[in-house]
Amino acid sequence: MRQSLGELEKAFAKEISLERHRRASLRRTTEQRALKREVDRRHKRGSMRFVLLVLTLVMTAVAVTVVMFRTLYLLLG
Repeated sequence: MRQSLGELEKAFAKEISLERHRRASLRRTTEQRALKREVDRRHKRGSMRFVLLVLTLVMTAVAVTVVMFRTLYLLLG
């Protein structure tokens, strides 16, 4: 069951080629996961900023309304 040197070299070259493909596939998978995490993070930050903006607008409207009615009360009362 002796293999010739040529057969060993072919098997070694095939194994190296498979390992390169596997590493490239792992690298692509890792890059895709990192990109997806970044997109998810950006989306979450954007959602939180939107909520903060809406709350700021609502609080501003409430404050302006309160001040307006107090001023009317002082002027007319």
